[in-house]
Amino acid sequence: MKLTILKSKVHCAIVTKASLDYEGSIEIDETLMKAAGIIEYEKVLVANFTNGNRYETYVMKGMADSGVICVNGAGARYSAVGDKVTIFAFAQVEESERISPKIVLVDERNRIKSIRSLQ
Repeated sequence: MKLTILKSKVHCAIVTKASLDYEGSIEIDETLMKAAGIIEYEKVLVANFTNGNRYETYVMKGMADSGVICVNGAGARYSAVGDKVTIFAFAQVEESERISPKIVLVDERNRIKSIRSLQ
């Protein structure tokens, strides 16, 4: 049996831009993507700490070290500039498989503060 489990997350990022007039996605700083093991076009879940909204979208690569977290399309109705969000990526694994999710904690400018694995 396959289970969907947490692969990684970017924790407590700040939305830097929201653009309703776009087909949809979330643009994430490439440095954060690499640190979390998230790849372009991967499906993610976004949880907004500011207003409680949760929504799924896909990732687009933003400029490295820019700190960009840009919510596009319909997601711009669920997150605004300045909102605090966590971006979750999941993996499907066999029930017997074990992975250690990677947690990327960022500061108020979306710079990496720490990276750790859950054990």
